[in-house]
Amino acid sequence: MWERWRKGDTLHQIARLFDRYHSSVQRILAESGGIQPAPRHRSRLALTLAEREEISRSVVVGLSIRSIAFRPGRAPSTLSRELRRNGGIQGYRANQADELAWVRAHRPKTCKLIRNRTLAQVVAVKLTKQWSPEQIAGWLKHVYAVNTDYQVSHETIYRSLYVQARGALKKELLQHLRRCRIMRHSRNYSAKTDERGRIRDAVSISERPANAEDRAIPGHWEGDLLFGSANSQIVTLVERQTRFVMLLKVSGKDTETVVNALIRHAGKLPQELYKSLTWDRGKELADHQRFTVSTDIKVYFCDPQNPWRRGSNENTNGLLRQYLPKGIDLSVYSQAKLNGIARRLNERPRKTLNFDTPAERFHQTVASTR
Repeated sequence: MWERWRKGDTLHQIARLFDRYHSSVQRILAESGGIQPAPRHRSRLALTLAEREEISRSVVVGLSIRSIAFRPGRAPSTLSRELRRNGGIQGYRANQADELAWVRAHRPKTCKLIRNRTLAQVVAVKLTKQWSPEQIAGWLKHVYAVNTDYQVSHETIYRSLYVQARGALKKELLQHLRRCRIMRHSRNYSAKTDERGRIRDAVSISERPANAEDRAIPGHWEGDLLFGSANSQIVTLVERQTRFVMLLKVSGKDTETVVNALIRHAGKLPQELYKSLTWDRGKELADHQRFTVSTDIKVYFCDPQNPWRRGSNENTNGLLRQYLPKGIDLSVYSQAKLNGIARRLNERPRKTLNFDTPAERFHQTVASTR
């Protein structure tokens, strides 16, 4: 079950393997927040089941504690505690004692955020600012480089949020994560697999220049439509090298409206910073040739059922859902409000940028082109 969950299988796919309902699988996964518990091991010093069975047989024939302890080579005090904890001489049962010992031995390691409440408070404040656990961990490592007491891994933060038994961070902080899930999903999971339309004369992403693929130079963008309720949508654009995000308000999803918005936006950027645009197979860019003629910017399209090849934009759309949740009407957002959301996202440190912000990297690029 855990292996399939890590690979990105859905609850229904996993449930079919065991001929169970998906709710049964979800209940087991949710107990640990979707995070596989660490494997437990018995101490080499603990009594084994075989030893407990030997104790049980010896008690039945009436041997003394010292005599019983002599056989497995244990101290009499060990045997005395074992019997006292598990019903005494009259009620001792080997299997029951072994199971109870396994339960009593479960002592989760104390979380660092419990030991250092000041650190926990710092993490909580950053979470309320919509920083991701990875961003927080990277920032702490950078700011407190010589003080490891104020460094914590992103995995510890996630575990503190999803495994509430740790008690280090309040459950309410989950709502500030970019994806408000009740448990963690595999990074391999994706629900977006359908083909959204046919584009005439589409140039495949495989033909995109090598310097765009390896992010060697700036100016190569990825774009998509982010949808809301009431047939509303906005255009999302992200620059591949700097991860700088821009949002465009559009009144419709028809190709004329979307292409016109993209043409107007392209005119606001230096030509050196807008060399190509990579899009999904959405019909909103069916008139891509008019965009290229008007802007001299080449357009590339993902292959069918491969939106993940536009990885920067796919990830950005996921980040934006923290500010623009599914099910809300996007038409009520003005361009000024969208610019504010983009600014907040661009001012968050990114692990892939060595915890610089996209805004810092993009402004450096703009300055170098002048």
